[in-house]
Amino acid sequence: MDSVRRRLSWLLLLFLLSAIALEARAGEDPAWLTDLLARDRITVVVTDSGLGGLAVAADAAEKFRQHAVFEAVDLVFVNALFREAGGYNSLPTREQKLEVFDSALRAMANRYQPDLIVVACNTLSVLAPDTAFAREGGVPVLGIVDVGVEQIADRLLGRPAARNILFATATTVEEGDHRDGLLALGVGEDQLLAQACPQLSFYIEQGFDAMDTELLIDAYVDEALGRLGETDGPLTVSFNCTHFGYALESWRLAFESRGVAVEAYLDPNNRMVDFLLPETSWQRHPGATVAVRVVSMVPLSGAAIDSIGRFLHGVSPDTEAALRNYELAPGLFEWARYLEPAE
Repeated sequence: MDSVRRRLSWLLLLFLLSAIALEARAGEDPAWLTDLLARDRITVVVTDSGLGGLAVAADAAEKFRQHAVFEAVDLVFVNALFREAGGYNSLPTREQKLEVFDSALRAMANRYQPDLIVVACNTLSVLAPDTAFAREGGVPVLGIVDVGVEQIADRLLGRPAARNILFATATTVEEGDHRDGLLALGVGEDQLLAQACPQLSFYIEQGFDAMDTELLIDAYVDEALGRLGETDGPLTVSFNCTHFGYALESWRLAFESRGVAVEAYLDPNNRMVDFLLPETSWQRHPGATVAVRVVSMVPLSGAAIDSIGRFLHGVSPDTEAALRNYELAPGLFEWARYLEPAE
């Protein structure tokens, strides 16, 4: 039943993408986007169930500042993790996941009054469209899965010899939304190989450039290439967990040490806000002020702050500073009552 629902969801996505493409050819944007692009000041919430999505926030902060489409941007990263031991994937039912994330989205909307919520998490992106909050159609909620699918499709469509290795968490691979989306767009099944990477996001969060992380990536690359076999066409690698791009150098080393050429490493983290920055609107203002905040309902470990902070330093010092001075917000949203067994 879940497989049928996912395929129907992707058919709906295809319909929506076709409609947007027609609007684009006619020189029109969706109404909410047209309204957003006309504003001088916007508030954007980026959320993830962990710190991987900070890469999206950092990329957004620098692009908003560089291109000055908006005079002022309030950028709020919200860690939607609701408890320290076990997150959304540990919940036994999809209904509970939806209820908890719906509660989180409502809290973000009420507390920060965003113009847009960007879901920088593959697991939560799958849930987002089915939350009551998103279905109500108030604040636009955009997920990273669609961006990842589009990015991979750009490299594979019309190139039958091209192959892609999709590295993701075990849950993302099992859910199969990227695969279903790509097949629905016309990508051949033999062009795709999904490789699950259990525990890798945890290791990256604790040390993106640590030896243990490098060894784990090397093992997953070795396993994936063994399953891929011989290929004559161009090979791309996609990171479909927001954490994985932090360790790009380790991925490169793993492939290069085996003499395997990679045409491109695809990371949707770096494309999430591009639709807000049309080239025709660059430098619409003489400059842009970007304020970055990081909020978490659960305490963040010193190791995670150090690891992710060091990476962010070279991308967006303001995002690094916001992480190191993050706001602890206990009780940010309700979750415990959704886990209580029904009477």
